[in-house]
Order: sequence, then structure tokens, then C-alpha cells
Amino acid sequence: MWFCMILGVFFIVMGLMVHVLKWHFLISGYNTMPKEKKAKVDADGLGRLIGIYFYINGGLLIVMGIFQALGFKPVLIPYLIFFGISTVYMLIKAQKYDGNLYDENGRLQKGTWKQFALPVGILNIALIFVAVLIFFSSRPAEVTFIDEGVQIHGMYGGIYPWNSIKTVELIDELPAIQRRTNGSAVNSMLKGYFLTKEIGTVKLFVNTQKPPFIYIETEDEVVIFNTENADETQKIFGEIQKRIE
Repeated sequence: MWFCMILGVFFIVMGLMVHVLKWHFLISGYNTMPKEKKAKVDADGLGRLIGIYFYINGGLLIVMGIFQALGFKPVLIPYLIFFGISTVYMLIKAQKYDGNLYDENGRLQKGTWKQFALPVGILNIALIFVAVLIFFSSRPAEVTFIDEGVQIHGMYGGIYPWNSIKTVELIDELPAIQRRTNGSAVNSMLKGYFLTKEIGTVKLFVNTQKPPFIYIETEDEVVIFNTENADETQKIFGEIQKRIE
């Protein structure tokens, strides 16, 4: 909680220093330019762009900290995706304020395209990361049994020790989901933390269109999961029952 809020305040202060106070010497790259090159940079425009970038990301971090203080789990993955994309956008947009890159006709000077290679490369990596994230979020839960307990693999997964499981049930309907608090929802595949009407916050690894579901209540949380195959889900339920008896 405090880390998000402190980092958010830091971002906003940085934005104010660069944008409002015009401390342009804080801008990486600009501060090391020779005077003749600095004269061709729209420092005020660049400072405004960087300031807006810091304001938005700082504000989101503060909101995440407030949500956490209120008992909600922050939605970290979407923020990291936004942070990555906004950073790449800012790096690309920042080039427009550098007059050293363009000739008198507004065209890129020969060889300056190399300066765009890094942000464009980062953008491609970010897009690949998002695609991979969506792919794994849409995969069914993978469940294995180990000596310590039942293990659910992948994002938000974990090991649930046998001696911590208080209740295990096979249910045909999910509790009424009010909202996602920290997780992913790709079509009918839900993974992560969701707030429900009946039992509060639960951790889900479910395909909502493939009942039944295994309901596990441990000492710390409630976990509900299933597999793509109803027979396999029932088999896993029977094995868990056998292990905790």
C-alpha cells in the first residue's frame, strides 16, 4: 500500500519539477547535449510531455494504494501493461521535440532513424508480452498433486497444503461475481481474485462454461477451480477428498 502511494507521489513530484519548475536538466539525454544541440530542442514541450506521463502514472499508483488500503487487491498486471505502453509512447513522442533529428523541411535526417530503433523495439516487446499474457490467461487450470498439497500452476497459482484445507466441495454453480479485484477475464476464463456476493473475495481458476467446479476453503482463502473436462474435474475432487481424510 505505502510503496504504491509513495512511488505515486514521487512520480507526480518529478512531473512537477520537469513540467512546472522547468528543471530540464533532469531529462536524460537532454542534460548531456552540447549547447548548440540543446538550442534545437523544444525543452518546454518535452517537459510538458514528460510531466503528463509522470502525472498519469503517479495518479494511478496512488489510486492503487488507496484501493489496497480499502481492502481491495490492486490490479497489478493491467497497470504494468499500461506503464510499459505509456513509457514506449512517451519515448517515441519525445523524439518530435528534438529539432536535431529533422531538416528544415520537417523530414528525418539521414541516419537519425536509429534513434527510433530502441523505443520501437520496446513497443514490439510490449505487444508480444501482452499477447503472451492473454494466451496464458485463456489457458485452463493445470492441477497436480505433490506431497505437500494440491498445486495450481500458472498466474495466481499456488500450493494449498493438505492440512490447511478445511472444506472441499463439488459445486455446479459459481457464487455471484460482483467484480474482478485482481485478475484476468478472457471470455469465459477467469483467473485471479474476484469479489463475490455470497462469500466475499475468492480466487478463481475457472472456465465458467465448464461446470462442475471444485470449491476449496483453506485457513487463509477460498479457491474455486475446474478443468476443461468435467470427468477430470470430478476425478481431481475425489483425489483431494481422499488426501484430506
